[in-house]
Amino acid sequence: MHKLAFVPALCLALAGCLHAPAPERNPLAEWVPSDNHNARKPSLIVLHATEQESVQQSLDTLRSANRHGRVSAHYLIGDDGRLYQLVADADRAWHAGAGSWGTITEVNSASIGIEIDNDIGEPYTEAQIATLLRLLDDLTTRHGIAKTQVIGHSDLAPTRKRDPGDLFPWQRLAEAGYGLWPSGELRDPPAGFDPWLAMAAIGYPLQDRAAAVRAFHRRFRARDDGTDPDPAFDAQDLRILHALSQRLTGAPPAP
Repeated sequence: MHKLAFVPALCLALAGCLHAPAPERNPLAEWVPSDNHNARKPSLIVLHATEQESVQQSLDTLRSANRHGRVSAHYLIGDDGRLYQLVADADRAWHAGAGSWGTITEVNSASIGIEIDNDIGEPYTEAQIATLLRLLDDLTTRHGIAKTQVIGHSDLAPTRKRDPGDLFPWQRLAEAGYGLWPSGELRDPPAGFDPWLAMAAIGYPLQDRAAAVRAFHRRFRARDDGTDPDPAFDAQDLRILHALSQRLTGAPPAP
């Protein structure tokens, strides 16, 4: 073929490559397309601690596997605040594993996962939190995710996970508008208040109630109960749970 004749053919081939792939069609059905659809959107953001030695180790792990198999996350934040994206927002990353949050029982399909370079037991850096707040602003704005729908890995999987740990600054995130947090003066709940109904309303899975209490303490009391087999709610826990339940229902604070 003459070189000049080859150019148009090459251009056509390249143009074809640039087009988006055709939608998947079931060969059993007649294709009658409708414009009444949009992409599936995440409704939850899950925060993780990497619990590894370096951001490079985590980048390698999130592109291969850990001891349990292949894993990934949408984003990774380094100690210095550098932000990496590994999976597109619209795609399903493998970061949450087994667990649930409220009515969401397949968390990977409904969430964006953010890993933060941190070995639990060490403080998070200012650069990390600054980057995280910028990222949360971007994600909640672009995807229409409710700002309260920012949780920790241990919240949805309290029997298996402890990250992002008791040193994660949830109150600071709340002050910027992210995550569920009690507001106003904390008051004793009324007689008959059921803390387990409040826990379920927040989203905690209650198949193992001791594990759920430990997760609640990490999140709202900055306390790690370790392996305590029977942690209990104290009076301050009940005040917090009552305040959170009022926030969820939109009830005005008690006088």
